[in-house]
Amino acid sequence: MTTADGVETADPSDGTGGAAAPSLWRNRGFRRFFAGQFVTNAGDSLYSVALLWLVFDLSGSTTITGVASALLLLPWLLQALAGPVVDRLPLRPVLVGSQVVQGVVVLVLPLAAATGRLSVALLLTVVPVLALATLPMAPMQATLLPRLVDETRLSRANSALAAVTLGLDMVFDALGGAFVAVFGATTLFLLDSATFAVAGLLFAGVAIPASGDAEDPAGRSAADGSVLGSYVADLRDGVEVLRGTVFVELVFLTAVANLATGVTLAVLPAFGDGLGGPAVYGLLLGALGVGRLVGSLVAPALERVAYGRLLLVGHSVGACCWVAAAYAPSPWLAVVLFGLAWVPAGASGVLTATLNQTVLPADRLGRVSSLKGTASGATLPLGSLAGGLVAELLGTTATMGLAAFGFGFTGCYVLLRPRLRRLPAVSDADPAAFDVTVPADGDDRA
Repeated sequence: MTTADGVETADPSDGTGGAAAPSLWRNRGFRRFFAGQFVTNAGDSLYSVALLWLVFDLSGSTTITGVASALLLLPWLLQALAGPVVDRLPLRPVLVGSQVVQGVVVLVLPLAAATGRLSVALLLTVVPVLALATLPMAPMQATLLPRLVDETRLSRANSALAAVTLGLDMVFDALGGAFVAVFGATTLFLLDSATFAVAGLLFAGVAIPASGDAEDPAGRSAADGSVLGSYVADLRDGVEVLRGTVFVELVFLTAVANLATGVTLAVLPAFGDGLGGPAVYGLLLGALGVGRLVGSLVAPALERVAYGRLLLVGHSVGACCWVAAAYAPSPWLAVVLFGLAWVPAGASGVLTATLNQTVLPADRLGRVSSLKGTASGATLPLGSLAGGLVAELLGTTATMGLAAFGFGFTGCYVLLRPRLRRLPAVSDADPAAFDVTVPADGDDRA
């Protein structure tokens, strides 16, 4: 509902108040956000599959495909820029605007194909625009969920969103590869534009409750300095929250894993082509989604298992499956093993999101989560750039095998670090267990 002064609040009947709702799915705001995420992730999956395959098909180069993959991964590198913006701007217009931009831009490609002007140069121009349009989505989810659902349901809400987005990735990655093989990549972009239109309409209907802190969380107002100064101060707040915490090492481990992931995404079109063409490429991407989906679904059941132990065992097993997939004797076995390698990552992603929302200060979630995302995700585009070059020198199979080092490194590092091995279960986590100290409001760190 909306108050007389135009501020949105939760409708007690929609379940956002927590106690009044027997189920997460009776929360109208969460349902609409969930549906919007479902549809927009369909669009993301479709154009990612089509773009990377089209770049590889037109260029025949893993290096150029790596460049395109790196551009698609730009949001991970630039998340720190979006965090303070998400903390300050109205969330619904940003959500809807992101969908409008993507829906319009993807239409450029079928128009170019129809007029004979489709080229690798045009694709490499369109890719960063699409990527930047998705930039606010990750910090947006971190900031929005605690406003829509009760704290006791955050883990289930994160798991549900991860399941739908990863499950959709699985379905549409696989279908995208098959669609490209039958109808061509450019036809896929027409369908893609419709998904963003639907997502925009769904997000427009989300009633977002106001934040519990009506003032600027760091005690500043526009009168205290320039917009740029306030923006920099917001980023500094996020750095201070993370400084000296266990999250610094966890971000480092994720950065290494993401480096390997970036390498893999760059060479996967060529690897899939060697195993059977675009359909196999789609199946490999689908297997990645299946693995993460399974992990996200089982994550709530692992809340009472020591988090450090999950990192150690899960990522070590994932690395072994990844290596086996690279050298599997048949395409089907490679697809299955590659999917199994991603199960631990799916579980870890959901549990980490829940940790962020329960351990880190709520009024700084946007900037802190975006800083973590940038620090850990900056290696994704770097990995794609490196992967394309390495594959030209060593071949795609050897490069795929080397990429398993990303998960293997996490297992070895946790084994050698007692501080990480002894991390408690997510259900028992509190700020002290992760060395998080909440800065006092108005604390001056100039």
